[in-house]
Amino acid sequence: MANSAIEVRGHGTGDKRVARVDMKLEVVVIPVSNVDRAKEFYEKLGWRLDADVNGEHSRLIQFTPPGSGCSIQFGKNLFGTNAAPIVPSAAQSLYLIVSNIEAARTELVARGAEPSEVFHCATGYACRFPGNDGRVSGPAPEHGSYASFVSFRDPEGNVWLLQEVTTRLPGRVDSGVTSFASAAGLASAMRRASAAHGEHEKRIGAADPNWPDWYAEYMVREQSGEKLPE
Repeated sequence: MANSAIEVRGHGTGDKRVARVDMKLEVVVIPVSNVDRAKEFYEKLGWRLDADVNGEHSRLIQFTPPGSGCSIQFGKNLFGTNAAPIVPSAAQSLYLIVSNIEAARTELVARGAEPSEVFHCATGYACRFPGNDGRVSGPAPEHGSYASFVSFRDPEGNVWLLQEVTTRLPGRVDSGVTSFASAAGLASAMRRASAAHGEHEKRIGAADPNWPDWYAEYMVREQSGEKLPE
């Protein structure tokens, strides 16, 4: 839609209609035509296999991407043989968030996937979806958070979209909770804090003996989308 406005909301909107009971997305279900083929593909990607259940007329496998709090279930006849048949159709642009887009792409290639090149959008973000123009090769300038992508397909035609996120928009995370999904994610955050702290020491013209506190403050603020320390 031309000239459309984008409204960004967080928990601090004051809207009493916003639900306050925690609801965490746990599982996404994707019907597939060939369960064994899907299982082989995602095992090669290094995703954790949580379950492989054979019913009399059904089959379910569950995988969890590294560091993800949400799992993916693939299968056939998952809703019973008496239910209306569900014809598998390709899901488009299922998001996987990463902290280092190039490293994530390199791992996909090493594990046998065929990802796109890293790209960003010339204007807006529409180019991340298949069929839209405006893709520019390479990561976004200065690796702007939310702006660099890689896509790949599984054997069923499901499209996954890797998006590089290093700093969350305000209100997108609980400012009282700081967590990292993996050691790699924590290390990446520490490297960004280290680089920023180097600039901080240049500004104050001396070594900062309280660098652990500064690192911690930087990493907490970065993850919650707050103003970064100087």
